Amino acid sequence: MTVFNYVKNVDEILKKWEKNPMLSPRITKVTVNVGVGALTEKIPKIAKVIEEITGQKPVPRKAKRTIKDFGIRKGENIGVAVTLRKEKAFEFLKKALAAVGYRLKAASFDEYGNVSFGVKEHILIPGVKYDPEIGIFGMDVCITFERPGFRVLRRRYRKARSIPRRHRVTREEAMTYLYKFFNVEVI
Repeated sequence: MTVFNYVKNVDEILKKWEKNPMLSPRITKVTVNVGVGALTEKIPKIAKVIEEITGQKPVPRKAKRTIKDFGIRKGENIGVAVTLRKEKAFEFLKKALAAVGYRLKAASFDEYGNVSFGVKEHILIPGVKYDPEIGIFGMDVCITFERPGFRVLRRRYRKARSIPRRHRVTREEAMTYLYKFFNVEVI
């Protein structure tokens, strides 16, 4: 199954983007998250590997509450995350999609066109070698799409209260974008 099984009007969407560039979506950010839980001694090593893969320094994430069953205390570092934008996001996304075989499930897309998928083992990413000190860990990758002009929600001066539904990116448009630019197969 390809993107054509989920999006019936791919050609119409592409023509609409060519006709009006303000309607063509773009990748705003790619967020990479690695949660290690109670294994806090591995966090600096994992952060170093994530920095090598993404080219950007990750930020540690703290636990919001204590969970005795998992051995996690509130305020303790339990993972690392990094947010990539522009060229770094595209370069990392090419590697991450290669790790999953350029195939994403249709259920990975939400109604606003955002996509989340997991990489089971970090050594599947091209160019990464196995290190026995670190072991093998997985990561979550989230792609956020938006159209030009969406900044009116985030700016300080004269902030908009909402964006109309017609200006939000749909599921089908996100699938079409990934198919066109990354040759991703939706299953």
